[in-house]
Amino acid sequence: MHSTAEENYIKAIYKLSAGGSSAVSTNGLSEVLETKPASVSDMLRKLSAKDLVHYEKYRGVLLTEEGKRVALKIIRKHRLWETFLVQKLHFSWDEVHEVAEQMEHVKSELLTQRLDEFLGHPRVDPHGDPIPTENGELRQVQQRALASLEVQQEGVVSRVKDSQPSFLQYLNRVGIQIGSHLQVLDKIAYDNSLEIQIDKNKSVILSSDVLEKIFVIYP
Repeated sequence: MHSTAEENYIKAIYKLSAGGSSAVSTNGLSEVLETKPASVSDMLRKLSAKDLVHYEKYRGVLLTEEGKRVALKIIRKHRLWETFLVQKLHFSWDEVHEVAEQMEHVKSELLTQRLDEFLGHPRVDPHGDPIPTENGELRQVQQRALASLEVQQEGVVSRVKDSQPSFLQYLNRVGIQIGSHLQVLDKIAYDNSLEIQIDKNKSVILSSDVLEKIFVIYP
C-alpha cells in the first residue's frame, strides 16, 4: 500500500522520464510537484527503500520495474475515471483532470476492474491518451503531430498532448475535439502557423505551439 504522496511522485517520475526510459532530476521533480528539493530527496530515499526507484544523489532517479507497474496502475485509474466522468456524468473534457487526480488514489482493484467493464474496456481516455490494460500494457497508435502535416494533407484528431483546462477550452472555442477532421489549407512561413479547415466547414489559424500539442491519424 502506497500513500497518496508516494503515488504522486511515482506518477510524476514516470511522466518526466518518458515512460521510465530516462533519469529524472531532483530539480525537475521539485518544479513539477511544487515542493522543495530537500523534500524531494527525502521522498526519493523512502521510495528507494521500498524498491520503487533507483536513486543516486546528483544522478537523478529512475523507476524500478515495480515502480513502473505502480505508475501504470495509477495512470490506468486516472484515465478510466476521466472516461467515466465524460461518458456517464457528462463532464466536459476540460473539467475532468482534477477530479480524476483525486479518484486515481482509490485503492480497490476490484472497483477499477468493474469500472473498466462498465465502460466497455475503453482503449483511450477523453483526451486520446491510451489507457493501460489490467496487465500494464500500453496500446500505442501510429499518429503524428498536426505541425508535421503539409498543405492539403488531412488527419483526424486522435490525441491532445496538453490536458490543461485553458488549452482544452481554447480547442472547444475553435471547434476542435477528438475525432475532428482537419485539413491544412495554408502554411505561414513567418511563424510556422497553419490555416486549418475543421470538419470541412470553418477554418482557423493555429500557432506552432498549439499544432505541436494536437496529434492526428490519417482518415
